[in-house]
Amino acid sequence: MKYQSGQVVQGIVTGIKPYGAFVKIDDNTDGLIHISEISDNYVNDVSLFVRQGEKIVVKVIAADPVSGQLKLSLKAVQPPRKNHMRYRNLNAINRYIGFKTLKEKLPEWIMEEKGK
Repeated sequence: MKYQSGQVVQGIVTGIKPYGAFVKIDDNTDGLIHISEISDNYVNDVSLFVRQGEKIVVKVIAADPVSGQLKLSLKAVQPPRKNHMRYRNLNAINRYIGFKTLKEKLPEWIMEEKGK
């Protein structure tokens, strides 16, 4: 097999579907970046991360020896997220506050809207 798991390769995005992006690595080899392998962040729309015809660098996470098709990862070649603890702490704060701030501001917003 030409490509192996763990190998970093370059390819061209040939198609985008709701579940991922298809990438052509060479004339005989294609692969799929599943939506879960696009980013560490939530991905609602794959086309916000890659475009058809775009050259990208991806990591091979699995290779089918029979078909030659590859399972690819875009997030595996991205730099690690900085300030990871900061994001976790923000989430903890947001869980503590909940909708309290919205509840407090709602009467003010209603009055502003009525005043227009």
